[in-house]
Amino acid sequence: MRTPPKATCEDSGRVVKRDQRRKLLILCALLLIGALLGLGLLAFTITRGLETCNTAECHLLLERLLAAHNDTIDPCEDFFSYACGNWKANHTQGIKVPLTNVFDVLLEENQLIMKSLLEEPQLGVSSNTAKQKAVWFYHSCLDTRRIDALGAQPLKKLINEIGGWNITGSWKESDFNQTLQILMGKYNTFPFFKAYVGPSSSDPSTNIIQIDHPEFELPPDTHFKTSVDYPKVLRSYLVYLMKLGSLLGGHSQVTSIYSSLALSFITNLQKAITPLKTRQEKRTLFYHTTIGELQEEAPAIDWLSCLQAAFHPVQLNFSQPIAVHDMDYLKSMSRLIGEWQNRRDVLQIYMILCLVGNLSPALDRHFQEARQELSDKLYGRTIKSEMVRTERWRKCLSETSMFFGPILGEMVIQEIFPQKTKELAEQMFSEIRDAFHNHLDQVKWMDKQAHQEAKQKIYNLSVEIGYPENLLQTSEVDQEYQELEIYDDSFFHNVVASLKSLRNRLLLSLVNPHLPDSWEVVPWSVHSYYSLRRHAVVFPAGMFRSPFFHTEFPSAVNFGAMGFFMAHELLHSFYYYVLPKNCSACDTKVLAEGIDCLVKQYESYSLKGHSINGSFTFPENAADTGGLAIAYQAYRNWMAKHKWVKELPWPGLSHDQLFFISFAHTMCGHQNLEELQDFLRRDPHSPPPLRVLGSLSNSQDFSRHFKCPSKSPMNPALKCRIW
Repeated sequence: MRTPPKATCEDSGRVVKRDQRRKLLILCALLLIGALLGLGLLAFTITRGLETCNTAECHLLLERLLAAHNDTIDPCEDFFSYACGNWKANHTQGIKVPLTNVFDVLLEENQLIMKSLLEEPQLGVSSNTAKQKAVWFYHSCLDTRRIDALGAQPLKKLINEIGGWNITGSWKESDFNQTLQILMGKYNTFPFFKAYVGPSSSDPSTNIIQIDHPEFELPPDTHFKTSVDYPKVLRSYLVYLMKLGSLLGGHSQVTSIYSSLALSFITNLQKAITPLKTRQEKRTLFYHTTIGELQEEAPAIDWLSCLQAAFHPVQLNFSQPIAVHDMDYLKSMSRLIGEWQNRRDVLQIYMILCLVGNLSPALDRHFQEARQELSDKLYGRTIKSEMVRTERWRKCLSETSMFFGPILGEMVIQEIFPQKTKELAEQMFSEIRDAFHNHLDQVKWMDKQAHQEAKQKIYNLSVEIGYPENLLQTSEVDQEYQELEIYDDSFFHNVVASLKSLRNRLLLSLVNPHLPDSWEVVPWSVHSYYSLRRHAVVFPAGMFRSPFFHTEFPSAVNFGAMGFFMAHELLHSFYYYVLPKNCSACDTKVLAEGIDCLVKQYESYSLKGHSINGSFTFPENAADTGGLAIAYQAYRNWMAKHKWVKELPWPGLSHDQLFFISFAHTMCGHQNLEELQDFLRRDPHSPPPLRVLGSLSNSQDFSRHFKCPSKSPMNPALKCRIW
């Protein structure tokens, strides 16, 4: 049997060298793998194209986000305070009005741009263009020295021309219907009822004359928290009416008597209004009838003559179809006028007071201060009259936009809405629409047929971004304003002339129902909306600015802000489906559970001691929660398609986290207790802090990216979902 050879020192040396070579090879292999991984990461970085945004726009955005941000707050405890805890309205230089939220700041900046455009020298502009007329109108409004010098004289002259009144002179007694026709036809003033043109409920593609109750300066008693406050309101309004009579030269005793009588008539007229909820329940909110039938129901008004005056030169007759929104009010109004027939002088005084209210923006500072004082007493505002005078340009911009909205829109979009902004915005909305299309398959309460109908509805939806399509048709706009005469030194004349011109332009929609519809907002507005009539979502140019949107911003910012608003408005077009009675084939039990969950979630919140009406705010809460989920999915889809990604120089913040911070920042602001109480009474949205907390609490994506522990305030076990 052979024995193995003994190992020598030389052999041991060879073993050691082999081990060293093996270790060296392993080390080289590890280094090679590391190098390959590094190259892969580098390749990924190059493919993804990470780029820090160092433009002025991005630095300003970062400054705003950091200024609002409070990093001492745990984002999983209270994300609104985390994102907005240090927010202050200090982003706009020269602010002289209170700004309470990000929307206010953005609108202020847009208005300052409009101001500069209207006040810069107009070189080479023809005097007959609509643009020049708009500029003259604005400048005549700014000329307070001339307006104050004329005082009440232009209004006194006008009152005498339409029959006068007993407060400042003799009244040429006549049928009050004659005065009413003049006020409606020449001065766009509607004391007893409001008449306008709008879409028919039975066929939204056609327009029809519509009749509703008038808009009163005096708010109803239901507007106030307790009835105890209302007598004070009535006294304040009586003092205001007496002040108007005094400014027009009335004797104090005569003015006091007639103001009291007028107030008595106004309060009785207000009581005739049927509450909106009652009309909705009775399904009388849109009552189709004819002028002839209305004449029988409310005979005190000469309906054919009055409507003919308002809608001249359109020819009307008793068989003309109209829509009435509160027939019970019109009947009661007619009876009330009959009861006051023996005091037709009071009816005349009431109508003249309505005219004065309509023309008050064109009057001297004493009228402005009286109106401001009334506003302070009615709504608790404390803006001093001195500020009202120094901020005259705001009032002038408001008045100019009322009459020359299309012209101002054309001016401002050239300044704030370049073509590349419009193109990116349209691409983003397309991504939002596609994300919702795919998202619908996850909506469990909709059956297969409802899914298909909803998907078809998505692609039938029109989107209008920036401005109306016909806005840039300058020659057509000039034609509309051709007959309007505007002078740069007569503001009162300009307002009166523009009221009639505005009425004539509105009539075009009755004569030609196929004309493009006007937007409900001006292009520099910061509020989007859904138009049921046109099945269209509208996003004005004023929204596509910092901090909501910019072509230089990271996609996370654009989708977190404007993407959210786009998805929110898109969901409003589907509110019909959320009503169980309208989706009978759907799983109404699952839908009802989702609705109940969302209602209870928001009613569990409390803000400054006030609870939320979860049913009243439900449509907006559903659009918020669903809109955030859709916008985030659209953002992820967008990132998968685009190689180059911009990021803000905010160390440690991921793109996904930036998306949610951008969303929350759109809601930054503050409300005092009085403002909050008023907000809860009238606004269908939840207060901004709860829009943030509620929507993010329902988002699993948010909890994941901010690593929120289970059952923490921002990551509850139960998450509500409709869409």
